[in-house]
Amino acid sequence: MNVYDFDGTIFPSNCSVGFCIWCMNRHPKMWFKFFPKAAIFVLKYKMGKISESQMLRKFFGYLKYVDDFDFQIERYWDKNEKKIASWYLAQKSPDDLVISASPTCLIEPIAKRLGVRYMASDFDREYGVFVNNMMYAKEKAKYIIDHGFPVIDNFYSDSLSDTPIALCAEKAFLVKKKASKVVDWPNLDKQTMEKVKKKIDTGWNVHLKGD
Repeated sequence: MNVYDFDGTIFPSNCSVGFCIWCMNRHPKMWFKFFPKAAIFVLKYKMGKISESQMLRKFFGYLKYVDDFDFQIERYWDKNEKKIASWYLAQKSPDDLVISASPTCLIEPIAKRLGVRYMASDFDREYGVFVNNMMYAKEKAKYIIDHGFPVIDNFYSDSLSDTPIALCAEKAFLVKKKASKVVDWPNLDKQTMEKVKKKIDTGWNVHLKGD
């Protein structure tokens, strides 16, 4: 079984941010209702006044404003499915597992199109809250272990924060340059481990790009 991160790994940017921008462009009122709040969330996070977890919980509140969500998410993937990395499509297998910190409601549609299994963060759109912990870093490895999946042959991610799950795999690969370059996972020397700890402690790395 091969396991893949999604954002920045088999998809070149962050679909959560991309879908937010997509929705604001199609529902201009969101620029007034949500964007000013989002800017404040990010500013407070950058200033160290709130944790990244708190910032993200508030950020995903934008999903409450999308009353035609089912229509918009399908249209979003109609346009952006073509951005899935070609190297991944060439080796895709039905028993692949895509595991992502992005909300399930965003990952499920594209995973079904790809015909692969998936696990993502359980987010309640109606109330704008995470139902469980975000599927990030250690939570990914915990999920794999708790659910008794078979041995992971290969694991792919763009972030060192996923080192806990990389250590569960027979072979791990780091994906770079917007999901276009795949290299071996770096040796976990002292310097690299400091980077790993920093990545895990600071949380989700948001790629501020979208369509």
